[in-house]
Amino acid sequence: MERLERELMLVARHHVLTRRDSSAERLDKSAYLLLARLDSEGPMSIGQLADAFALDTSTVNRQTAALLRSGLAERVPDPEGGLARKLRITEEGAKRLAADREFYIAGIDSVLTDWSPQDVELLSDMLARFNRSIESREGRQWPQP
Repeated sequence: MERLERELMLVARHHVLTRRDSSAERLDKSAYLLLARLDSEGPMSIGQLADAFALDTSTVNRQTAALLRSGLAERVPDPEGGLARKLRITEEGAKRLAADREFYIAGIDSVLTDWSPQDVELLSDMLARFNRSIESREGRQWPQP
């Protein structure tokens, strides 16, 4: 378990360092995660986002305010007719999210160039299993494509 903890810590560290290597403006971690969730699940209220991320509503309110100010998300009426207004990713938000995804995928690809397709698939499967175990334990599933 100590080795696994160390390796997971290093994965998180390397992900952060890739942000510094690009001259393009990248989304910060909270914006990337919020936009990814809105992109995969559709419009969500502040309360739904707070529940999804197990965060305080004031934290999500602050994070989403930054998305609104930068034009990456917008407030819309609840498509299901509820009273609460929801947040939806904008065209610009989707464009920035896609650009960041491409950047991260290219970074991962460059690291795994000498891995076999089977090893990449195995790593993906094991990480997916690890994430499903976390989600099951927390009772919060991330939407699947």
